[in-house]
Amino acid sequence: MHSPIPPAPGVPGAPAPLTRRRIDALDALRGFALCGILLVNIPQITGMIGYRVPGELLPAREVLDLSVQHRFFPLFSFLFGLSFVLFFESAAAKTASPRLVLLRRLLALGVLGAGHQLLHPGEALTPYAVFGLLVLLPSTWLPRPAVLAAGLLATVAGVTLAGGGMAVIPGLFLLGSATARYGVADTLEGRGRQIAVLFAVSAPAAVAATLWQHHTWLDAVATRSAAIAGLLAATAYVCGFLLLLRGPLGRALESVFAPLGRLALTNYVGATLIVVSLAPVLGLDGSRRWTAALLLAAAILVLQVIVGRVWLKSFRYGPLEWAWRCVTWWEFVPIRRSGRGRGAGAGGGAHRATAGRVGGGRFSGGRVSGV
Repeated sequence: MHSPIPPAPGVPGAPAPLTRRRIDALDALRGFALCGILLVNIPQITGMIGYRVPGELLPAREVLDLSVQHRFFPLFSFLFGLSFVLFFESAAAKTASPRLVLLRRLLALGVLGAGHQLLHPGEALTPYAVFGLLVLLPSTWLPRPAVLAAGLLATVAGVTLAGGGMAVIPGLFLLGSATARYGVADTLEGRGRQIAVLFAVSAPAAVAATLWQHHTWLDAVATRSAAIAGLLAATAYVCGFLLLLRGPLGRALESVFAPLGRLALTNYVGATLIVVSLAPVLGLDGSRRWTAALLLAAAILVLQVIVGRVWLKSFRYGPLEWAWRCVTWWEFVPIRRSGRGRGAGAGGGAHRATAGRVGGGRFSGGRVSGV
């Protein structure tokens, strides 16, 4: 388990270094979240109009409001906090100064976000870096019950006091961190029943909250209802997706979404470059061409899945993931796969996790060192 985060080697009581593998289900979840984020980002980047106006209804905008908006960035934020702990544990097994490594990692993310913000004013990398420095890094000194409690309190406060949005990111970061430290990520394959129960509870609650959101969009509680509906829907989406990964479609879904998730940083920034380049050609800037925007999102995602699968056959990391990793460790990190790992495909190469079946389901076990 993960009660306090393991101390670094050289510190009294430090554990022996561990070799961990990737959890492919988390990569697939991250890729799934990236799809929803792109659908939200295209209108932001291009300044499309068509947000709710009294007496006017745009079906595509309505669908995005009630099924995508506020639903996917909570998932991405939660996974960021979870991955932060996985990386910290890997760093603690390699260096006596793991927090310095993570400080450098977050500062590098902030610099990249500052550049990305020139093209996408609503981008998330800069706030993630800032909240990571203010919340995640200090949380590594806290016991896991304190991190869990702080995450719950911060999330509730972000919704009730600030109406959601960026205000829920710190709480979701801490909840993701606590989830990793309680060992949930390591034991996903044995939690099928728990996931199913949580889905059975969260799905109808999300539907009810979405109906509430739909009927309060002109009221003062509109932002709060959207935030609550978004968090409940995100929970239902996560559980439903994890259940699908355990079923007959699991391998196919993993082959599509895991490459997106493994190259999440490259895909996130790359999508912005594509949208900025094509928006004038497609006439999206300041328009109401929602169908064209959705088709563009679909085309970008298909392209990224294909390119990602091909790329990961020869390389261990995406281009931006590799550069970020080099800055994080302040050394050159090999990016090409060894001859032994090149034939393993996009699912993880030489570090491919072993598929486990529990109760008819399948997940990839373990973690890769330095997730």
